[in-house]
Amino acid sequence: MAVPIFRASVPHSRPAITIHSLGPSLPTLHETSKNRRLLFCAPSEHNPVRPSLSFCVGVHLIPHPSKVDRGGEDAFFVSSYKGGALAVADGVSGWAEQNVDPSMFPQELMTNFSDLVEDEEVNSDPQILIRKAHAATSSIGSATVIVAILERNGILKIANVGDCGLRVIRAGRVVFSSIPQEHYFDCPYQLSSEVISQTYLDAKVSSMELIEGDTIIMGSDGLFDNVFDHEMISTLAQFKDVVEAAKALANLASIHAKDSDFDSPYALEARSRGFDIPWWKKILGRKLTGGKLDDITVIVGQVVSS
Repeated sequence: MAVPIFRASVPHSRPAITIHSLGPSLPTLHETSKNRRLLFCAPSEHNPVRPSLSFCVGVHLIPHPSKVDRGGEDAFFVSSYKGGALAVADGVSGWAEQNVDPSMFPQELMTNFSDLVEDEEVNSDPQILIRKAHAATSSIGSATVIVAILERNGILKIANVGDCGLRVIRAGRVVFSSIPQEHYFDCPYQLSSEVISQTYLDAKVSSMELIEGDTIIMGSDGLFDNVFDHEMISTLAQFKDVVEAAKALANLASIHAKDSDFDSPYALEARSRGFDIPWWKKILGRKLTGGKLDDITVIVGQVVSS
């Protein structure tokens, strides 16, 4: 098996997230930062019938403005296992009210993903990976999560609990969108340390066949609440480098999140659910607008043949 191509730019900070890759020459990387960037091209064995498929991946994370010093509460996982395994977990900030660090649960969950992704029982099933990683997580807290595993034959297997999301872009259009899960507006499904919570059985499981040239965008809700699909498509078209594409999408989400006049996906959804400004402001021609400040994690994966 070829040695993975791996490039990262990681500022120094406290350890938090495990990035796992196959190959004895590639060490495990622990990192967290104010702005993170990562690239790897997952290797795959030669198939004489058809080329094997794998991901080249770029990652960028921007913490919530008030959480920059702590690195935010999102965590992510990237591995070159099979054609590539990717995941994002978004910690639930409400735990801070109970003096619990909301970042610890998603960080440990992603570390457990790293430890278990090659487990024989998991067998490339993202739902089973969620089950085993959740069971192994002892930190107090909760998180939404999405995971995707690419088989070398091009089949992408996806499982998500909550409102982290994934898009598949093909020839300039969205051909797959994950479906958010929620109890009610702004209260997504989540894995938790509590006895009563969602489990792997509540995960939305999907699969689709990818082809060379497809691009996936995975992220926390900090991306999808602030950037429309058509903006993702137009942004991707400007970059050939997946690291730069992930950075551009994260920066765009951050700009929109801070813009009180931007009619964001989050604002549109809020209005459709009956949330709006007082009637007297409507008379003045105003409406509920603005982005949503949040941690923003973006993973861009380009499908390549090996």
